Amino acid sequence: MEAFQVVETFVSINGEGKKAGRLAMFIRLKGCNLQCSYCDTKWANERKAPYELLTSKQMTDRILESGAELVTLTGGEPLLDENIGELIGSILMLPHVELEIETNGSVPIRFFKERDARLTMTMDYKLPSSHMEESMCLENMEYLKPWDVVKFVIGSREDLLRAKEIIERFSLCEKAIVYFSPVFGQIEPEEIVEYMKSEHLNKVRFQIQIHKVVWDPGKTGV
Repeated sequence: MEAFQVVETFVSINGEGKKAGRLAMFIRLKGCNLQCSYCDTKWANERKAPYELLTSKQMTDRILESGAELVTLTGGEPLLDENIGELIGSILMLPHVELEIETNGSVPIRFFKERDARLTMTMDYKLPSSHMEESMCLENMEYLKPWDVVKFVIGSREDLLRAKEIIERFSLCEKAIVYFSPVFGQIEPEEIVEYMKSEHLNKVRFQIQIHKVVWDPGKTGV
């Protein structure tokens, strides 16, 4: 049985997306293939980041012990691990447990979506201020389902314009749930909402990261 490099597991409220506000068991895997300018978990992506090796069985045992009914698999970028399918399958076999996967938009999701329709993806699209837009896997837009989320993290006016362009190009609001979320401390939330109003983005949802309101914005493990 393969072991995974896990930098932290904890139970907290889900801070964003369609499951925001719900308690979830977070499993954060080490490593990422991107270096977004606003990343708030850079420590988990460093080569020297501390981690524990956990098997799928050890992680499912931990989920059951937590009593959580929602699991958020995150990183870093969890889909980079070549054995991640084993972990996903093990979690999906747990009774009364939902699984959400947070992915950065650069890794193909086709295999995972075709393997099990129950999977919920919360997928980022990296905008200009992230400096990572060139890494986006655009074919992913074809495999989104109505219960998936596409998240645009907005840091500038340019980001807003680009997000609207991508939404229209791929008819995203007809395929999935779409969110705008501000980069903490870089753009006023009011500017995003006013843009949504001016462009009649009626199907886009605005969100703020709840965990950064409840706790100190720099606090980990929440």
